[in-house]
Formats: sequence, structure tokens, C-alpha cells
Amino acid sequence: MRVVLAEDLFLLRDGLVRLLEAHDFEIAAAVESGPELARALAEQEPDVAVVDVRLPPTHTDEGLQCALAARRERPGLPVLVLSQHVEQLYARELLADGSGGVGYLLKDRVFDAEQFVDAVRRVAAGGTAMDPQVIQQLLARQSGDDRLPARLTPRELEVLELMAQGRTNAAIAARLVVTERAIAKHTANIFAKLGLEVSDDDNRRVLAVLAYLDHGR
Repeated sequence: MRVVLAEDLFLLRDGLVRLLEAHDFEIAAAVESGPELARALAEQEPDVAVVDVRLPPTHTDEGLQCALAARRERPGLPVLVLSQHVEQLYARELLADGSGGVGYLLKDRVFDAEQFVDAVRRVAAGGTAMDPQVIQQLLARQSGDDRLPARLTPRELEVLELMAQGRTNAAIAARLVVTERAIAKHTANIFAKLGLEVSDDDNRRVLAVLAYLDHGR
């Protein structure tokens, strides 16, 4: 699996390269700036891009803007964002097309190698890997919005948050210490309230819901 990695801090970039290579990823390019990232994504056509949001030369949104531009050119290009902050605007834009293959992790909340490697693989396979804090902030911005067609209950919001992390109904049931049947009912209620068709593809369903919540503002 070929990876393009963009991180401006040398020690972190080198550490990520070594980690990924140790887990049988091929590093197609490891770059430190926005222009380098844009070229690498265009030339290397990776299986997944792992990018920091803030890269030289602007140190603002250079990294993610390059990834989003590449994703527009190549719809569905898997992108895993690594950031120190929850950049809500960028997270929503990344999720907006609903095509899957997206992730957003906070650097200081990646606690072990397996967690990170699993996230890269999940995103590369077309799934989602969202830090709970990212999801909480996205949903929190919507929770006071009276324009939503129906209000989700606190439990439904909790289930939706866990779904957005890529968890199955069985995993959510175990986390919340309830039956899988109860989670299935909550899931059905969520999609009924939001006017969305129920799908067997959990990743696509979650992306659709988050995109819907964003566009309902």
C-alpha cells in the first residue's frame, strides 16, 4: 500500500515513515511543504495520503487544501488528516462529498502504533477514522440549530458519534453496555429523523449524516 506523507516536523515525519514501513506500507513520498505535497499527490497517485493541516509556506491550511484539491481531481482519494487542533471547517469540507476514505486524528490523542496503523488502513480501504473529539465538536455545533428537521436524543447523538468512529453496531452495543438490537433501533431512529435511507455500509451512512448536518446549517 503506497502512502504520501506530509509533515513539516522532521522528527515526527521520520518517525511516521519508519512506523509505516515497519507495517509493510510503501512510502511513495514524505514531504514537508504544501507545494511538495501537491506534486507528490499528482505524480505518485498514492493509495492513501497522510497529511498535516498546517504546512509551509503559509502554515495555515496548506496541507489540507492540497489534499482537498487532489481529492477533487481524484474523487475518493483516501485522506487521513493529522492535526493538533480540531479544524471544524476543514473537517466538514473533507466529509462533505460523502465518498468515504477519510479520517481526522488529533496528534496528541494517538496513543499507540496500532491505533494509528489501523486508522491508515481503514481510511485506505474507504472507511472512516475520526477522533471522538472531532465528532463531538461537529455535532455540538449542530445541537443548538433549530433548523434541523428533528432533534436527536442524547443517546442517539452518542450512538452517532460512535458510528462516526467506524464502530459496528455490535461494538457500539458493547461500548454502551446495551443489546445490539437496541443499537439497531437507535440507528433506525437516527436515519428516520434525518430523512436518510438506511444503508448496510456504516462508513457511508455516517459520512452522509455528517454531511447532512453540515449542510443543514
